[in-house]
Amino acid sequence: MDLGLGLLTAQRRPDDDRSTAAIYDELLELGAAADRAGLDSVWTSEHHFADDGYLSGTVPTMGALAGRTDEIRIGSAVALAPFYDAVRLAEDAATIAALSDDRLTLGLSIAYWDREFENFGIPKAERTARTEDAIAVLRNAWSPGPLEYDPDYHAIDPATEVTPTPDEAPPIVLGGLAKPAVRRAARLGDGWCANEMLSLEDIRTRMDDIERVREEEGLDGDFTTYIVRYGFVGDSADDAWETMRDGYFYQQRKYAEWMGDDDIEALPDERKRELKEDAIVGSPDQVRAELETYREELGDDVHIIFRSYCPGIDTAAMQESIERLGREVAPEL
Repeated sequence: MDLGLGLLTAQRRPDDDRSTAAIYDELLELGAAADRAGLDSVWTSEHHFADDGYLSGTVPTMGALAGRTDEIRIGSAVALAPFYDAVRLAEDAATIAALSDDRLTLGLSIAYWDREFENFGIPKAERTARTEDAIAVLRNAWSPGPLEYDPDYHAIDPATEVTPTPDEAPPIVLGGLAKPAVRRAARLGDGWCANEMLSLEDIRTRMDDIERVREEEGLDGDFTTYIVRYGFVGDSADDAWETMRDGYFYQQRKYAEWMGDDDIEALPDERKRELKEDAIVGSPDQVRAELETYREELGDDVHIIFRSYCPGIDTAAMQESIERLGREVAPEL
């Protein structure tokens, strides 16, 4: 089992009066802290036109993380494929791969928020087709020689050679919860990313489906399941929960607003209880014991993205949690 840190979102809560530069510097420092702690990966996220400054430039941020780290893998969980020019994305991702000595994992999804489609002028009905077309562009662009593919959403001569050519093509990981999305990941991706909404049983069911699809399609390359879980390491469960609670609730409230495209003043008490139950919080021993259940249920070939970054949490507290996650939890897994 691998263990990473995420998701870096650069959001600003209403009570945070720091500059944008300070928030982004914190993001990069936390990525560097994860590298020093020996974690396996660090992950950005992406949304656009959010009133709290949610990270929109995930590609340049991954480039900056490449410059601030040495060993850790850098990934997007996830970049929103319909909003990218696929040829430019292929160039930019290959550049980050070169700058990071092939430490990039490119996570993609079809996106969901109506506001983003409206403001980018992209028909939401095209989101799946645009994502699948982008994946084909990426695969072909990262191979030596001409593109040899005629994209549906980018006018480019298939005889064109897209550069740079990465020494190793970055793995492509696809997110999504519904059966079509999971099966798309099985067919087209090198991995699938399960977000925090899915239970262990849900993940196991989808992993079994992925295995069936890949067997039917005759696909035998490496394939990794990535699992996003909110969590925090402290001296105790109460201590860790107290530290992350407000930022966690704020972030979940914003996601709920975007899903319903309506303002929400506060999460219902029942939802707060569910979120607390879902979070993996506690001492290093407590966190390690809970993560062990994932290995027991899902096997060793999973990659946990431990989501400890929430807007408004004290920077020093996040750094300490990251350090303890790397020093006292990860080695036992």
